[in-house]
Amino acid sequence: MPFFSNAIITLSGTVRNLNNELLEYVNPEKPTHDHSSVYFKRIYISKFDLGDQKVEAKFNTPMNIQDGDQLTVTGLNKNGVFEVLAYENKTQKITSSENWIVLGLGALFFLAVSLGVLNSELALEGAWIPKLFAISFMGVAFYMGYRALLIRAALKLLQGSVS
Repeated sequence: MPFFSNAIITLSGTVRNLNNELLEYVNPEKPTHDHSSVYFKRIYISKFDLGDQKVEAKFNTPMNIQDGDQLTVTGLNKNGVFEVLAYENKTQKITSSENWIVLGLGALFFLAVSLGVLNSELALEGAWIPKLFAISFMGVAFYMGYRALLIRAALKLLQGSVS
């Protein structure tokens, strides 16, 4: 996977100026009297400095870091901010990332749906709306697959830098 690993870099250092945020998105179809967390989409955002680099991590679970922890992160540099794909907290001995296997399976699902829509009777007759849906599903599939491969490459690079 040299294509993915060329863009991914590793940073190490001490966590400073840690700022944790939580974004919650509510399903608009959720009944108003139901307060269960199943209907919420939570994104945990951690912003901190690692050396002289601004770092931002967005995960489905909170990062296990504190100010002063020794951290190694792998990810992408986007617009002057380092986007974390995987990390290892050397102080707490924790390695974590998003689940690339689930993303890969999601990509396969969306690809299968896309191919199913393309083979539908309406699409074969030349209707453009099913083709538009198929192209949209295919775009989602390719993005999820690309993201899964990026996370997998980041984990391999992280394991290589730890060894």
